[in-house]
Amino acid sequence: MDDADWKDWRWQVRNRIRSGRQLAELLKEAPIAAGSLRAVIRTYPFSITPYYFSLIREGDPDDPIRFQCVPDPREVSFSLGGVDDPLEESRDMPVPGLIHRYADRCLIMATSKCMMYCRHCNRKRRWKAGAADRAPLRAMIDYVAATPGIREVIVSGGDPLTLPEKVLDEFLGALRAIPHVEVLRIGSRIPVVLPMRITVPLVRILRKHRPLWFNTQFNSPREITPESAEACERLVDAGIPVSNQSVLLKGINDDYETMRRLLYGLQRISVRPYYLFQCDPVRGADHFRVDFWKGMEMMERISRQTSGLCLPRYVIDVPGGQGKMPLQTFSLLADSDIS
Repeated sequence: MDDADWKDWRWQVRNRIRSGRQLAELLKEAPIAAGSLRAVIRTYPFSITPYYFSLIREGDPDDPIRFQCVPDPREVSFSLGGVDDPLEESRDMPVPGLIHRYADRCLIMATSKCMMYCRHCNRKRRWKAGAADRAPLRAMIDYVAATPGIREVIVSGGDPLTLPEKVLDEFLGALRAIPHVEVLRIGSRIPVVLPMRITVPLVRILRKHRPLWFNTQFNSPREITPESAEACERLVDAGIPVSNQSVLLKGINDDYETMRRLLYGLQRISVRPYYLFQCDPVRGADHFRVDFWKGMEMMERISRQTSGLCLPRYVIDVPGGQGKMPLQTFSLLADSDIS
């Protein structure tokens, strides 16, 4: 493998790590493909790009990069009561793959495919065998066209940047052609897990459909690399604002110093810290959940010592259509004389 191959996103896709045996060899941990891990993979498959795997610190079982991509027996053995669809997305789905919860916007799950399956994903239910790779895009376009209250469309998944470029271009173009659709938003973790996919031709396609906003998900400061910074810079240089939506994850970013380094790092590469999400109570990810009081204490400390441009909104996504609830800090009460 030469440098040209490594920088070729197609080579990265072809060489993803997708078998327990291969993972065991690369991690140099013989038991990894046996026993309980096989049960995890049967329930929740995995896929890791060589690029993202290269960020793992060898020999460190508590590495935050490893936690996000390598299957863990706790995904099937540990539970705090998580459920498959914690946000009850299926009840707000007028057509398959389209979630219409808020009057002025909708979210489209354009595909169930990802280049890497993040172990904390709140849509792990869509990884299971039998899930369609691609949603019926035409039906979703027709629904948006027939619903004049929708002014913003969020294109998510899976990862919409796994779609063929021609399909993505035509789909975004069809949405932009609807008179009442004013803004498009892309949700993708590609800049983090496969940054070489953010090519000049792909950015040119996205730029055609502005105003278009791009949300990604950096969870660890170790994910901010020269490659991921370059991917984000290409988007920003094309006039596409890039925001970040982190998830608060146990053992990955749930301490003050790590979170502060992440937020500072995002500001340095011109990526706006937008949201910090409390980890959803999804089945198979309960071991990532952090007590929200700990999260509030951490964010209170950060808010006192960090530039406002670095501060995301710390929120919990509430099921039943109630939306994002801010997890407010209590600095005013703490500083007052109220007893």
